[in-house]
Amino acid sequence: MSRILIVEDEKVIRNALKRLLIKHDYEIDDVDSVTAAIPFLQQNQYQLVISDLRLPGGEGTELIPHARSTPVLIMTSYASMRSAIDAIKLGAADYIAKPFDHDEMLNVISKLIQPTISEPTTSKAEEVSGTTLLNGSCPAIQELNKRIHKVAQTEATVLILGESGTGKELVAKSIHQLSHRSHAPMICVNCAAIPETLIESELFGHEKGAFTGADTTRNGLIEAADGGTLFLDEIGELPLEAQARLLRFLQEGEIRKVGSVHSKQVNVRLIAATHRDLKTLAQQGKFREDLYYRLYVMELRTPPLRERGSDILELAEVFLSEQCQKHHVEITFSDAAYETMRHHDWPGNVRELQNAIERAVILADTEQITPELLGLDLSEKPPTTYTSVTANTIEEPIKSEHSLDDYFVKFVLENQHKMNETDLAKSLGVSRKCLWEKRQKLGIPRKSKSVTLDQ
Repeated sequence: MSRILIVEDEKVIRNALKRLLIKHDYEIDDVDSVTAAIPFLQQNQYQLVISDLRLPGGEGTELIPHARSTPVLIMTSYASMRSAIDAIKLGAADYIAKPFDHDEMLNVISKLIQPTISEPTTSKAEEVSGTTLLNGSCPAIQELNKRIHKVAQTEATVLILGESGTGKELVAKSIHQLSHRSHAPMICVNCAAIPETLIESELFGHEKGAFTGADTTRNGLIEAADGGTLFLDEIGELPLEAQARLLRFLQEGEIRKVGSVHSKQVNVRLIAATHRDLKTLAQQGKFREDLYYRLYVMELRTPPLRERGSDILELAEVFLSEQCQKHHVEITFSDAAYETMRHHDWPGNVRELQNAIERAVILADTEQITPELLGLDLSEKPPTTYTSVTANTIEEPIKSEHSLDDYFVKFVLENQHKMNETDLAKSLGVSRKCLWEKRQKLGIPRKSKSVTLDQ
């Protein structure tokens, strides 16, 4: 059993995180300050330390030298996201923005703990053929694997295209791991998850006094990736002003902090991803055409799950095995469940499949998973999406009762005119990234989108 030390001064957050991790079979110690944490680190062996960045009497990063080889995960609010960059430089294994949802936290913990509790027995090439997107044998995946290996050996800018949930970030990480930059940092940024007013300072950094609240000089995420790889997910959501700065970075290999007159050379490889049609956006004036052609050096496409044939059931077996091990149960799929998965349209792709199986394992009270437990639309038509949602009407799927997605759509549409994205996410108990992904999956439009483009 993996042992984790939680360092968090807010009792409600500390207790909630403790309950979550105990429920998932982690052994937990918890304290409320850096001073209290140090004796625990000296006397016990932990697989992970989770610490808030801002603590009474000191910062969570002060625990990094005391943790020695134990990875330290830093929790930070969006308001102090820039400090997370400094935390990475000081040796933090990763950071997670608050408020976070449970799945996001568990996934990060799993990635950080796994290398410390098992001997790696695969080569880097085998690492890329992991257990998510690239774990498949259909021709499209085999071709994608070949292209990843080829492009990884170059310095070319890569544009990854594909629907949400197809594993674009996994492809980017695979390229980084197979490249000669694998020893250097890979910084992943979801352009849609950062407030538009902060995106330029997050990417390029800022000088003290550059804007209200800029109390100190901060380095940006691009500079944090110097020598390594920068992955910009959903680059189609990047504001036009930030696009102009990014273009200069790609052309000249230099960046300039917000509020500075001096530029700095950086050596960063860019990998970008989007589910949107950038060429069409460029023609509409919503994406810079010169940036589009600068990104369009090497294109990789992640196939949707519905086009992967027998890979659907192959992936389902892998995910079922993982969930059975996680929840200490032995469950199989019924024949009807296999048929349902084979014929489902999978609009949420691999992510939807993984979530459906975890849900089924949790709800199952027999030794077999039935179609009902998967929670999929069992009609002959593809699952209903909310492409025709307006501010006043919701086109709902025909169901005997409302699903959680129905209530999610209703809440967002009723409240987005009086709340910003951060407040909406907090009210729903999810992260901004999770809220954005739900918008994409359910087709919920953001308010006043045209105004944002004009600014």
